Amino acid sequence: MKKADLLVELIATYRKHDWQLKRVLLQPDSRLALTPSELDLLGGVPIAEATVDALWFSRPSHHNREAWELRLLAETQYALFETFEADETEGQREEVRQEMESRLREYVSKD
Repeated sequence: MKKADLLVELIATYRKHDWQLKRVLLQPDSRLALTPSELDLLGGVPIAEATVDALWFSRPSHHNREAWELRLLAETQYALFETFEADETEGQREEVRQEMESRLREYVSKD
């Protein structure tokens, strides 16, 4: 399956479950392979250059928490999940998200 098709499919699936796309991580070659209309599907969500292709989603969670999921952009289903307390700072959240990205890179490099 083409990356663009997988991208569209994953975004649609997550949106059905009230997840919002927050960030996109793309390898340089993957980004170049996407057409302008495919990039438009991201709705202006920030795209960061990365060593893996992945999507960041978030949604409200129970007890005033916020859930974040980092989904590998591949046919193999793999995602990392974390919830954040309402009183956690953005700096604390970003530190956890960076750790999650590191774990995802480790997972991909094992293949």
